[in-house]
Amino acid sequence: MNEDPIIAEIRRYRAEHAEKYGHDLGRICEALREAEAKSGRKVVHRKPRLLLPKTGS
Repeated sequence: MNEDPIIAEIRRYRAEHAEKYGHDLGRICEALREAEAKSGRKVVHRKPRLLLPKTGS
């Protein structure tokens, strides 16, 4: 199967981005939070919703 060039580009970018932060998820998330704060856009953070137990029907 031939590789899609768009998918290849996304994977290459993802690998470069992870390498930039030493593949450390904490550092990647912190960088994303900083970019989010600097963007000036309104960001909505939703709290988790509780799941209700299934009722037997």
